[in-house]
Amino acid sequence: MNHAKPTPVGGPLMTPRLNWLLVIFIIALALIAWRFAVGLGAVTSLSDGYPWGLWIAFDVVSGTALACGGYAMALLVYIFNKGKYHPVVRPALLTSALGYTIAALGIVIDVGRPWLIWRNPISVGKWNLDSALLEVALCVMSYMIVLWIELSPAFLERWSESSSQGWANLARGFGRFMDKALIWFIALGIVLPTMHQSSLGSVIMLAGPRLHALWHTAWLPFLFLVSCLGMGYAVVVMESTLSSRAFGRAREDKMLASLSGVIAAVMIFFVLFRLGDIVVQGKAGLLFSSGLLSVMFWLETALFLVPALMLAAGRGKASAGCMFRASFMLILAGTLYRFDAYLVAFNPGPGWTYFPSIPEIVITLGLVAVEILAFVLLVKHFPILGGTSAVAAERQ
Repeated sequence: MNHAKPTPVGGPLMTPRLNWLLVIFIIALALIAWRFAVGLGAVTSLSDGYPWGLWIAFDVVSGTALACGGYAMALLVYIFNKGKYHPVVRPALLTSALGYTIAALGIVIDVGRPWLIWRNPISVGKWNLDSALLEVALCVMSYMIVLWIELSPAFLERWSESSSQGWANLARGFGRFMDKALIWFIALGIVLPTMHQSSLGSVIMLAGPRLHALWHTAWLPFLFLVSCLGMGYAVVVMESTLSSRAFGRAREDKMLASLSGVIAAVMIFFVLFRLGDIVVQGKAGLLFSSGLLSVMFWLETALFLVPALMLAAGRGKASAGCMFRASFMLILAGTLYRFDAYLVAFNPGPGWTYFPSIPEIVITLGLVAVEILAFVLLVKHFPILGGTSAVAAERQ
């Protein structure tokens, strides 16, 4: 299909708002250095009862799901052959690559001996093949690399215009190679997240009775996978809407409205399947008798169902404002679902409590800040965003 060629946004690399994000990241960087200097115990609220906290629940479990826009768009464009969505593939891939990179950094900060992580992919003889975490670790590492490779044509296009003839020729040569090899990386980019997003559900499923019955089910891997698709689609809508406003690009309202119909179908299916599973397992009574956890469950359900119905009612013609609000609620719903499963509904036993420390919170904010910074800097310098400027579109 014919689409406008992606182009760099241009403009100053740093602005006052970006400067504030840089300040937050620098503060977080100092706290990260402190964490490595004095250890996890002195910096975090983690314990033997809660060996994972904010960094895993948000940066990894929720963050990788929010970074599934590239995965979701790859399914639509390359598997279901919906070429009309191709203009949002590169921005989705960039969001995914940055999200998984930040998740990998979060894991490095969180584990006790990060300097041994490099052994994980190469110590094949020592792999615990019964471990769900092994599969998550290997897939996250691999998928992060695959995402940057999938995004490499954007960098090669920019470098092929270099004033250095040698560098430009090298970029063009790699570009021709990637044209032929990219299909294999796209295939990997579909297989790997399918594996590890479901495995994130397997990890918390292994908690058994420590996870409240409203969340614990043998279908957790499937539910985590389906919900990450909805979150990925929602992030694509959010990113496209915000980018069009921030960088003066023409909005893709018709395409995003059609995409919102897919979001609605996926999320309605998720809610009905989850409720059906609870009823079949004979747990329906817990829906109203679990105190705060019942409230959290119904809050999750409402945050999934209300925006899905809003988008479904639009029948592919939802307004930009409706799509933005619905996508925002879906992102909150998916994040809350994962937070509840990994922290709120998880009970390691009497005597254990957890609330993130201030350094944990600031470090997380710093990782989010640097992710936004990197996105803005890359779209300004490389051909990531497609479409014309809003002014040019009005003249056409």
